[in-house]
Amino acid sequence: MLHSNESSEDYLEAILVLSQEKGLVRSIDVAHHLNFTKPSVSRAMGLLRERGQITVDKDGWITLTDAGRAVAERIYERHCLLTQWLIRLGVSPQVAAEDACRLEHDLSDETFQRMKEHIAARGE
Repeated sequence: MLHSNESSEDYLEAILVLSQEKGLVRSIDVAHHLNFTKPSVSRAMGLLRERGQITVDKDGWITLTDAGRAVAERIYERHCLLTQWLIRLGVSPQVAAEDACRLEHDLSDETFQRMKEHIAARGE
């Protein structure tokens, strides 16, 4: 279930990643990717659909709307940059990915933009 904005962002990010990997995405794919139960994912998909962030066709295929894609891409960009940056700092890849997952939701846009600029300026 979507208990928070962070949770909805995780679902949208998962749909984006899976659609890039597989092309087409169903709820069961999201459940396996996030290691959540099918009923939890089904409920979340209903809420994302109500929010206008996804569409689900008659065959169960999930598509991000423009609004959903914008959120997913923003979170995924943060996740990738934070993960790579933490790895470059010497954090193990698994811990870096886990920490990036927590950080990606809580950073302000201002802080993230300054981090991106700093990393780009240093060539990291």
